[in-house]
Amino acid sequence: MENYSVVLFILALMIGLSAVADKIKLPYPVLLITAGIAIGFVPSLPAVALDPEIVFLLFLPPLLYDAAFNMPFKEFTTHINTISTLAISLVFLTATGIAIAARYLIPGMNWPTAFVLGSILSATDAVAAISITRGLGLSHKTSTILEGESLVNDASALVAYRFAVAAVTGTAFIIWKASLQFLLLMGGGFLVGLVMGKLLAFILKNVRNNNPVTISFMLLMPFITYLVAENLHVSGVIAVVILGLGISRFSNKIFPESLKQQSKSFWDIIIFLLNGLIFILIGLQYPYVVHTIEHGQLLPYIGYAFVITVVALVLRMARVFLQQINLRRAFQQKKRNVTENTLLDFKTCIIISWSGMRGLVSLAIAIALPVTLQDGSPFPHRSALIFISVAVVLFTIVGQGMTLPWLVRRLNRK
Repeated sequence: MENYSVVLFILALMIGLSAVADKIKLPYPVLLITAGIAIGFVPSLPAVALDPEIVFLLFLPPLLYDAAFNMPFKEFTTHINTISTLAISLVFLTATGIAIAARYLIPGMNWPTAFVLGSILSATDAVAAISITRGLGLSHKTSTILEGESLVNDASALVAYRFAVAAVTGTAFIIWKASLQFLLLMGGGFLVGLVMGKLLAFILKNVRNNNPVTISFMLLMPFITYLVAENLHVSGVIAVVILGLGISRFSNKIFPESLKQQSKSFWDIIIFLLNGLIFILIGLQYPYVVHTIEHGQLLPYIGYAFVITVVALVLRMARVFLQQINLRRAFQQKKRNVTENTLLDFKTCIIISWSGMRGLVSLAIAIALPVTLQDGSPFPHRSALIFISVAVVLFTIVGQGMTLPWLVRRLNRK
């Protein structure tokens, strides 16, 4: 009963603060995270620990499905070059860059553990960026690239994380085996998403005259698809994304406008509640992990987190501007699939670079770290890895989140 009351309190607070943030023109993720931190330090309130399994099953499937369903498919394929660059190559580049910084920055950090930290913080969270920039007049190109990146990069980060943790626990890392497994995970997820999409399309075609049943099936299928894919040991993230993209195209052909509007209203409420809970939960984790760090180590660890935040931002900016150069060169050479619309201008590059915030997935996989190794010894630097991950998430969402609206407005005036 006590936990039930806490959940109701957090939900009510989240809804109220979202309204306040809109009134005072403050990005609501920033306000919700700040409130979460403050609530977490209330002595009489029970600790709210983040359960990684709940995050991956309750939050990830509907958020990914909604983003994929509302993604303009033509624009997604137009910018697939840039999206795949950010969602795959940049993820592994960022994981490596952060690992190098952590290895030489944090005393006692070895290479496998450093790569675990790099993989945890390698993927960005477009939920935060899109929530903050909503209403600021982002171009369709910028929104498509940011959302498209978030649809795929979680899968890349989870694969990198799996291999990094295996290396810490003593499993030998062989590059060709890792590459093959990555392709199998992604390809298997694609096939599961395709099959589940066909199945859902068949069901919806037969129940489309019953709006509540149709919407209920659309709500249920992302969770089922994710579970099926994970049980088959392929990427649940990619499976849900393919499901969303496929059903989006299918629904545009056969759904009446009234059903589309009813479905959209329902999903808007679900996504609003989930997004709000995400940011409150992120804030709540800070007080929780502070207690795991020795008092004298607190400031050094905050400093490490700040340096890692800067490293990730610099790597992102470098890769985005390199992509701009590569696209321009390919366009001049008249390469296929590189049109004028795929090119990136300076303003788009700056906004995409500054929107590289970390979020709930980074927190979930950090907290999901094993407590012990196979021999029963403690997982090395576990508390430090979790604390630094939480601190980087806060630095990116609060720091970049507070300045992103100003940056977008300033660039739009030029």
